[in-house]
Amino acid sequence: MGTYKKLTLLHSNDMHGDFLAEKIDENLSGGVSLLSGYVNKVRNEEENVLYCIAGDMFRGSVIDSEFKGVSTIEIMNAIAPDVVTLGNHETDYGIAHLLFLEKCAKFPIINANLYIKSNMVRLFRPHVVLEVDGMKILFIGIITENVMRQAKNEGILGTFLDIHEAAEEVGKICNAYNALDIDLTVLLTHIGFEEDKQLAEQLDPAWGVDLIIGGHSHTFIEEPYRVNDILIVQAGIGTDQIGRFDLLIDTDNNCIHDCHWRYIPICPENCPNDEAIEKILHSYKSLTDKKYMRMITRLRRILTHPDRYRETELGDLFADILKDSLALDVMLLISGSIRREKLGPLVQYADLVDCFPYDEDIRMLTVSGKQLKSMMAYVFRDEVWQGAHSGFFQISRDLRITYDISKGKMDLSYQGEALSDETMLRIGLQKYQYNSFEKYFNFPVQEIEEQYPSKVVATSARSILEEYLSRHQNIDQTLDGRITLIRE
Repeated sequence: MGTYKKLTLLHSNDMHGDFLAEKIDENLSGGVSLLSGYVNKVRNEEENVLYCIAGDMFRGSVIDSEFKGVSTIEIMNAIAPDVVTLGNHETDYGIAHLLFLEKCAKFPIINANLYIKSNMVRLFRPHVVLEVDGMKILFIGIITENVMRQAKNEGILGTFLDIHEAAEEVGKICNAYNALDIDLTVLLTHIGFEEDKQLAEQLDPAWGVDLIIGGHSHTFIEEPYRVNDILIVQAGIGTDQIGRFDLLIDTDNNCIHDCHWRYIPICPENCPNDEAIEKILHSYKSLTDKKYMRMITRLRRILTHPDRYRETELGDLFADILKDSLALDVMLLISGSIRREKLGPLVQYADLVDCFPYDEDIRMLTVSGKQLKSMMAYVFRDEVWQGAHSGFFQISRDLRITYDISKGKMDLSYQGEALSDETMLRIGLQKYQYNSFEKYFNFPVQEIEEQYPSKVVATSARSILEEYLSRHQNIDQTLDGRITLIRE
């Protein structure tokens, strides 16, 4: 017989500044005031409670963007998570600013595999051991190269950063702490659900990893996924729900004896409102309202962006506005830059910022039809339709793509005719996608730059959208079949 102790482990990920509760079917859902109320309630009801966040606290709301994450840190300090790991959007305001924000945080921010190249020193605290009721819980933070492109795009500072192979880093830390009688080992990752599975396969069972709590892919699951006897979970996106583990830990054998996991909806029925958080929130909101609550336009109806991996009304509209305003032949707009599922009919500036928060340069490249076909073949590759978290693009009018998923066959046309290999087109890309060109299109951008040097044609994509929308009323946008997916 072992000695058993209870532990309640709460977790969130990809909150993206989702601070305010929303009305859904006349009921309130989400928001940090209700989320904090639930965390406090569990802390009062249960003896041993830990709350962790698996990356991307920042970016995606007016309040976060206006105060460059300082507001988020103050709100998170009031909620008091026990441990947080880095997500890719934690670097959006720059590595130097992130290090400043870390100093403002009253909770540990961990990452084990982000190094300064020159002297091989980790940039952040790699792990933390939390003691609860005599139990020692080891948390290790992991992010991987494919979600750290922003750091590498920072110029001089970014060039000093290196990402070490994740499983190796886990092994180093677990080996170093085995002698401390660790009762539970948790990886806090921000690499995506499929990558979590791959990581779990690589881990040596002797290292004793019990749980992977992940983020980045915004995955909703029905029950924990088990790989290599490691349970993998994720809590979707935002603050509409929180993940909850109720664990029974065998402290003699340092393992999980029993566990139950579920989603908890963040709503008034489950969660008392935290008035202290509400006060902080509204102090920031009152400041942003003056700047952001001005009317831009009225759309004819609500326009939608329900899925990143297909043509959408907002994707068509935004891609066309950027194409026309910048005299491009084709605009390739990354689907993930549109962060709301719907917009309108009334559009205030705050709505536009919430919907399109990542304001960047637009760069024009001149590509051949052959090169564009190669680019799109990689965007539409098989693994995208098998669940990989990948870059997908909304495209402007004149370009038409038909892709047969079952056959892996693609047809491209431009202005109603099959696209020839020799046709030269001026395409627009956002700064991030240009800087990470090979990741998104599988060949180096130098191949294009050597023929026709690119140039920045706009320093603010959002200002172009704002200008167009403010000059046009009652806009409508229907899907016109510019991306056609054949699934059978």
